[in-house]
Amino acid sequence: MVGAGIFIVIGEAGAIAGNLVVVSFLIGGLIALFCGYSLSKLAVRYPSRGGIIEYLVQGYGEGFFSGALGILFYLAQLIALAAVAKSFGTYAATYIHGGATSIYSNLFAAGIVLVFVIINLTGASLIAKSENLIVTIKLTALVVFTVPAFFFVHPAYLSIDKAPGAINVLFALGLTFFAYQGFSVITNSVEDMNRPQQTMMRSMFLAIGLVAVLYISVSIAVFGSLSLSQIIHDKDYALAEAARPIFGALGFRVMAATALLATASAINATLYAVSQISYTLAKEGNLPETFDRNVFHNTEGLLISAVLVMPLILFLDLTQIATVAAIAVLLIQGFTHFAHLLKRRETNGNLWLILFAFTGSFGAAGFAVAYSLKSMPNLVYYIVAILVLAFIFEALLHLLHEGRMIERQVASKDSD
Repeated sequence: MVGAGIFIVIGEAGAIAGNLVVVSFLIGGLIALFCGYSLSKLAVRYPSRGGIIEYLVQGYGEGFFSGALGILFYLAQLIALAAVAKSFGTYAATYIHGGATSIYSNLFAAGIVLVFVIINLTGASLIAKSENLIVTIKLTALVVFTVPAFFFVHPAYLSIDKAPGAINVLFALGLTFFAYQGFSVITNSVEDMNRPQQTMMRSMFLAIGLVAVLYISVSIAVFGSLSLSQIIHDKDYALAEAARPIFGALGFRVMAATALLATASAINATLYAVSQISYTLAKEGNLPETFDRNVFHNTEGLLISAVLVMPLILFLDLTQIATVAAIAVLLIQGFTHFAHLLKRRETNGNLWLILFAFTGSFGAAGFAVAYSLKSMPNLVYYIVAILVLAFIFEALLHLLHEGRMIERQVASKDSD
């Protein structure tokens, strides 16, 4: 959870909500907590490494709709991967003389994806084994920046008198929620947990709660260190820029290097996830069989996923791709929590908390779409295209491979 999201969205969300982005992070954290509750209940009742895909099938049954949502989930992961890669490229380009131009950003973004494709194909596990070290480094860097920054905050920068309208807090919700995305991965490990009935909910709340405190603190430090005009100007790498007034050029370089480490780690993890999602769906009959064929130590799904990501990296800027990724993730969350409402008697989940998760997810997506209609109208077409593509893909698969569908991995009391 920590790292890539905050490096990507703090400037992008700040350009929308100004210093009120602190409130957006707070509300985004609350929505994440409701979603975490809902997912925890689902995970304990339907323990499966399939995670969200399993919950979608449980809620909507084995058939066309759940299959299309499975493909939508896969596409959402690809878009999130592209957003993280684009952020890596932008931070890497700040080291080039002349600044973060789109050409250098795109080259670095595409290059890092190719590097990790090769790493995954060869079966190298060094990066995965060093994940704890990477987490320690990026957390240390964020804390070392945030704590001193509180002593250099300019109160005028945080004054609400100069803040945008309160509605902008809601417009930025999609992006701030995206910074928390990753908590759902906890549910994929339910089968490996001791006493999951207690551990799942506790770990979910602890993770989201700690990250919320960190994100709110970091946002106060950033928006107290830079003027809003400067944040908007440097929104793609605002977190690194905020370290400059306190620590000078060295602070900028260190924070940019931390962003590179965080985003590189996230790219590797997401690449693994999308290749495994494609592999699982292929095995269960929902993606073309080519995804299921082995290439060295991985599957062709990894290669196809990388190819699908490249146009997103090359033809969309960071603001566009981060917004699309945020909306796609929120839509998947919303569909999942509605599925939970259908299965609430099996999970014994609290009706109101599940409703808050459902409403918060679709509500945040709705506000993000509404803002995009004003500022980036073409993005709405992209969102609609992604939804339509998921259903068309599923329809074609049903025509070409009769009887193929995602199947439940866990028995349901009212299985049809």
